[in-house]
Amino acid sequence: MKNIMIAISSLMVVGIAFLIIIYESREPLLSPEAKLIKTPQTEGISEPEKQPLEAIKTSSDLNYSLQNNQLHITYDNGEKWNEVPIEMDQLFAGEYQGNRQELIGGSYEMTEELVAFLYSEGEDWQTQTIKITYTEDKGETWNESVVKDEALAMRFRKLNITNDGFWTVIFTFDRTMSQEASAIYLSNDQGENWQIISTPDSTRLVADGSFVDQNTGFMSYGTINPEAPTLYVTNDQGETWEQAVFNMPNKYEKVFVIARAPPIKEKDHLELIMEQGPNGDYYRNGLIKAKFISTDNGHTWEFVEEVEPENEKMG
Repeated sequence: MKNIMIAISSLMVVGIAFLIIIYESREPLLSPEAKLIKTPQTEGISEPEKQPLEAIKTSSDLNYSLQNNQLHITYDNGEKWNEVPIEMDQLFAGEYQGNRQELIGGSYEMTEELVAFLYSEGEDWQTQTIKITYTEDKGETWNESVVKDEALAMRFRKLNITNDGFWTVIFTFDRTMSQEASAIYLSNDQGENWQIISTPDSTRLVADGSFVDQNTGFMSYGTINPEAPTLYVTNDQGETWEQAVFNMPNKYEKVFVIARAPPIKEKDHLELIMEQGPNGDYYRNGLIKAKFISTDNGHTWEFVEEVEPENEKMG
């Protein structure tokens, strides 16, 4: 009997040893999460398929797209696209970042001869570099112009390029409540060199601004509850600024309050559009604007007519 018990015990020891060897050599069991990682479907996951580009602007064959997290331009309404060498985050950097569905208004110029984008780069809010990237050969090559190093993050920004190669950049920064600082930079050699000029004696929030030629520029102020237009004009490239006078009909007092720049320069006068402002919905739903003209280079302005949105010549 004793020998039988020893034999059975020996068989049990051998069996247990065998089972241990089998257990150790098998493939380890996976958790549900680990199974997901190792499944053939997840092992072969690739980047999401990029969507065909569609133009955002539709007024001409010259358009842009922000799809696939990259800025592209087209000169033939989407037949061919050229990638713009600017990171998306740089296009919307600053205190005001737009809706990221379209470029920030005023931050770009697009003509058949030249396409240019104003933006800032830099991780530090205090030391942004203001730049322009542009092309003169329909996106085949790109050039870069540095407007200012070590600038504060922008809120308002405006790039304006005239046909004679005169470039202007206006931006605001360091906003505190309803006050902010502003800067105007000019280039007479198509972005090769920049000079800063003086700004009007106002720290109100900038609504708009630009130059119609190398000497005549405008700065419009007041975006928070304005009660009257505040427009400054210079005719000597910023050496002096003077507040413009608007001869406003009585019924439009406190209605049309924000002047948009730049005005259109006609043969013998300037034209500009005046908006109702943030509280203007009490006059025909805030959609109606007003046209003013100036015959003294922007110093005084006369009301001409109300302007329906679809008939607006400027904007």
